[in-house]
Amino acid sequence: MSAPSPPPSVDRLVQLRAPAHWQAVEFISDLHLQPGEPKTFDVWRAFLQRPVPERADALFILGDLFEVWVGDDVLEASASTDQAFWRACAEALRHFSDKTPVYFMAGNRDFLLGTEGLRVCGMQGLSDPTTFDFLGQHWLLSHGDALCLADTDYMRFRAQVRQPAWQRDFLARPLSERTAIARDLREQSEARKRNTANDPSLWADVDAAAARAALQATGAHTLIHGHTHRPAVHALGDGLQRVVLSDWDAAAHPPRAEVLRLDAQGLRRVPLPLS
Repeated sequence: MSAPSPPPSVDRLVQLRAPAHWQAVEFISDLHLQPGEPKTFDVWRAFLQRPVPERADALFILGDLFEVWVGDDVLEASASTDQAFWRACAEALRHFSDKTPVYFMAGNRDFLLGTEGLRVCGMQGLSDPTTFDFLGQHWLLSHGDALCLADTDYMRFRAQVRQPAWQRDFLARPLSERTAIARDLREQSEARKRNTANDPSLWADVDAAAARAALQATGAHTLIHGHTHRPAVHALGDGLQRVVLSDWDAAAHPPRAEVLRLDAQGLRRVPLPLS
């Protein structure tokens, strides 16, 4: 792995059709895996180590699997504790994906996960948004950040960092410099959260009109997304709805870790064992 690879394309609507034999799929997002949060990593690894008969036919990760991703070269062999953690994440994913397909959609924290990182982790990249045909119905999948229109500062930042030229320049910097920049950005983000008392209900939410328009444009009836850390079901009128995934934090009080499972009975939330 001589250089960081460019991330897969984003923000182009594509269609994914489930194979006819699929009976169930699972969705997760916003695990924010990082070296300093071992409890969440342990719950996630235990989830991946379930016997194959207990799994769904596919796992969809809708962004922010990682707290930060500064380039695929973080997976290179190193004595660094942090890089050893990223390799442990990749190994857990690769072992899971040997038997169960894993689809990954970039979030606002890990949009620089590139083609080499996907390969090492055994994941298939998804564009944001993606329409998903499953069990005779159309579903719309997104991380959700692109629909938080009221967060104008973030929307400007997002437009900048999703530019190929910006990403090429960033990935050309030394790993240590990229890591320092990411640390500064995380600190700024945490400061903004503290200003709202770390209350997700005060953060910018998905714009209901934009979500409704996206569903109407794609012929889907349900938008499944993460990003906001506010698990809920929101009716949008005319039978349309958006379903929000939970974030994961095994060290929180109370701890959080759940999967959204979709099968012939519909959508249901499955909490994971936390001990």
